[in-house]
Amino acid sequence: MSSASRFRFAAPLTAPVLVLVLAVAACDAGPAGPTPTPPVVTSPGPSGSASPTATPVAPTPTIPTPGSGGDRPDFAAARVSVETVAAGFTSPLVVTSVADGSGRLFVAEQGGRIRIVRDGLVLAEPFLDISDRVTSGGERGLLGLAFPPGYGDGWPQLYVHYSDADGDTAVSGFRVASGDADTVDPDTEWPVLREPQPYANHNGGWIGFDTDGMLLIALGDGGAGGDPENRASDPDNLLGKMLRVDVLGADAGGEPYLVPADNPFAAGGGRPEILHSGLRNPFRSSIDLETGDLWIGDVGQGSWEEVDVARAGSAGLDFGWRRWEGRHCYNPAEGCDPAGVTQPVAEYDHGLGCSVIGGVVYRGDAIPELRGAYLFSDYCSGTLWAIDSTSDEPQEPVVLLETGRRISSFGIGEDGEVYLTDLGGGELLRLVPAG
Repeated sequence: MSSASRFRFAAPLTAPVLVLVLAVAACDAGPAGPTPTPPVVTSPGPSGSASPTATPVAPTPTIPTPGSGGDRPDFAAARVSVETVAAGFTSPLVVTSVADGSGRLFVAEQGGRIRIVRDGLVLAEPFLDISDRVTSGGERGLLGLAFPPGYGDGWPQLYVHYSDADGDTAVSGFRVASGDADTVDPDTEWPVLREPQPYANHNGGWIGFDTDGMLLIALGDGGAGGDPENRASDPDNLLGKMLRVDVLGADAGGEPYLVPADNPFAAGGGRPEILHSGLRNPFRSSIDLETGDLWIGDVGQGSWEEVDVARAGSAGLDFGWRRWEGRHCYNPAEGCDPAGVTQPVAEYDHGLGCSVIGGVVYRGDAIPELRGAYLFSDYCSGTLWAIDSTSDEPQEPVVLLETGRRISSFGIGEDGEVYLTDLGGGELLRLVPAG
């Protein structure tokens, strides 16, 4: 592997934290947080900035969506519900776990704290509190959390993705306190990546490790309406991309990360950190640890939400933004030739929601009818959908449940079951068979 040049780091800064709820609504002029009913979709425009808006164009042509097909699993036969595991969180955005036998669940709150849930109880002291350096509110805050493979067995560290005091993207590592597995010292922070954000929205936010132990970092297009500077398609710009870097191999070398030799631009032609391009706002993604596939929920502009998949080992995929929104031409002036574009495996329009929340592939035991289903939701409607994770053909999502919640993330517990966060209700939920 070739070594990456050191990134330009911003000095640590602090600022008052604005404890506001997340607005990942696809419409750029929507409300700043959850409301009793889904927000009205308005004309695309920036949220939280005075930047210029882009004028959307007629969404033609359209790539047709075939029917579900008779040979696909009957996920609709599954009867599911959600139950509350723990409550009292402030704007929870992430839930995840570690395979260390503790059974702990980790819930990241938008304002900058990570809480531990053990046996249904929320520990009084935060696992990590960096609220003094996080800008929170709207689409900013503590947005991502990832533990490396082998965590607790030679890798007592974790990584977070947050909006810093200037509102820019910060990805950092932290080290767990010696002798105390439930505490992280915030002073152990070391920067991995700092990326300026031109606007307040479309920060992306997800981070996670692939099956090769590389850290994936999802960045949105930087905001405003319609990606006015066309950052998502620019190979020399990290925004609107899925990045892939080696942070574990870099620990002893003094560099924040190395560039994996099999990245598509490792030898030139673009930023070497880039794995995939053409993303608008990949707020929530996941790795299926059984297959290595990368699943991406990419928040749409004004009409369509989409789910993308990059099969294990794939690199250099173009998911089409700002030319395509879902399977629909968004900007004919750019040319909407589908050749070379990886179209979504699922989409839905804004009659069904406003902001896709990418989920996980179900591999648990509690609901055998769902094994192999990719589960995802929508922030505004709370609908829980399923599609066949083995198919590359476009699918009509199967409705499993109307949760009535403001779903903000999915995670898998050490027990293999699926957990969700309800941003509006401040709760940690578990997916269970319906009684």
